[in-house]
Amino acid sequence: MSKKIHFLLLSITGLILCIAFSGFTQDNELLKKVKGAWSGTLKIQGMELTLVFNFAINDHDSLIVTIDSPDQGAKDIPTSSVVLTKDSLIVKSKALKGSYRGAFNKEYSFNKGSWKQSGLTFPLEMKHSENKFARNRPQEPQPPFPYQEREVIFKNPATGNSLAGTLTMPNEKGIFPAAILITGSGPQNRNEELMGHKPFLVLADYLTRHGIAVLRYDDRGIGKSTGDFQSATTTDFATDVSAAFDFLKSQEGIDTLHIGLIGHSEGGMIAPMVASKRIDIGFIVLLAGPGLTGEQILQLQTVLIAKADSANDKDIARTVKLNNDIYTILKKNSDNTKASEKIRKVIYSYNKKLPPGKNEDKLSDAEIEIQISTLISPWFRNFLTFNPIDNLTEVKCPLLALNGSLDLQVPSKENLNAIERAMIFGGNSHYSIEEIPGVNHLFQTATTGAPSEYSKIEETISPLVLEKLTSWILKTTK
Repeated sequence: MSKKIHFLLLSITGLILCIAFSGFTQDNELLKKVKGAWSGTLKIQGMELTLVFNFAINDHDSLIVTIDSPDQGAKDIPTSSVVLTKDSLIVKSKALKGSYRGAFNKEYSFNKGSWKQSGLTFPLEMKHSENKFARNRPQEPQPPFPYQEREVIFKNPATGNSLAGTLTMPNEKGIFPAAILITGSGPQNRNEELMGHKPFLVLADYLTRHGIAVLRYDDRGIGKSTGDFQSATTTDFATDVSAAFDFLKSQEGIDTLHIGLIGHSEGGMIAPMVASKRIDIGFIVLLAGPGLTGEQILQLQTVLIAKADSANDKDIARTVKLNNDIYTILKKNSDNTKASEKIRKVIYSYNKKLPPGKNEDKLSDAEIEIQISTLISPWFRNFLTFNPIDNLTEVKCPLLALNGSLDLQVPSKENLNAIERAMIFGGNSHYSIEEIPGVNHLFQTATTGAPSEYSKIEETISPLVLEKLTSWILKTTK
């Protein structure tokens, strides 16, 4: 866990997006000057999130403004009010509970201001382009595809929620091995869209082109899937995967003896959970899957990401102590009210003890409350004490575990070693474990592995990783 919560991510992702524009008539020459895309970068907790304002003019010379967060896959977020003058711009969005206020330069190529959300303020400089904002993602496949693709919906009988997804099948006649893709933590759509990338779209396309059927689906409560995401835990998500497996077994053209699970990050926790309880799982692939407890992973990633962001040893030590104190409170206090009170006191004490010159590290009241609401959530409480080894030792099907040497979120060496120990202890000799040099948590070829690099890298998944994963599945299911 980091000191500050990515509140923008939590607010934007999972919205049911609708286009409900606020239009008004303005000076036509001014409208022409601001028409187009205004984009800028928010720097939050070592991450960089791009925000885009889309300015368009309708047939009645009225201004239409929507907001995109391309790093999070959110588009056409409605604005509730826009105030445009010759010198300044104010944009408000009730959907995001946020607003922007800034001033134009003389050429209307630049607008300097600030973004406010949930009681927090961040500087934001917006640059103008007449063209629609787009990131270069060369690996993203474009139709027409040389395989079958269809929309599917299936139910989770354990909860009654419906899950919507995409099933891709090779064009050839016959039966094919198949894989179910399991997303990482946080609300994700079927493409696991984040930081302007669509990893599961790229992965599904590659696998299907090589003769492997693929099912990918929106997390419960996200996209076209129903259910409550916010109250769900990792264990709940495992029941969705099991439902996906039963659905895939019933589909024509699927080799029911060779249906596997591919889980990324938290998905790499879920795959062993399902495989440890079902003897009909053909194989599992863990992409940056954890072998340590949630608390151990959080402790490691806090230090690694802070170092990547050039934090000094004293600052890191303060953060580590704060986090460990919070984890202890959560483990000892099951009552959320009591836990919240104690966490609040610990953070206030942390703020008071910060040395001179470190005011920027203080958490505001708004940040504290946002953080507490995340910490006491069912998902976080479950994740903190969850030990993947309990499930990994029960996995009997073939297993492939890949981690990147530059992964700062699920550190490679410690987690791969733990996974291998679990395989040995459980007596499973059908496994392959490998660290991929030079790739990060998203399996992009990276420089430092810091999360701040994710959106800047054009590559979505290293071709080496795609080839290794696919070759292993084809060999295993031959």
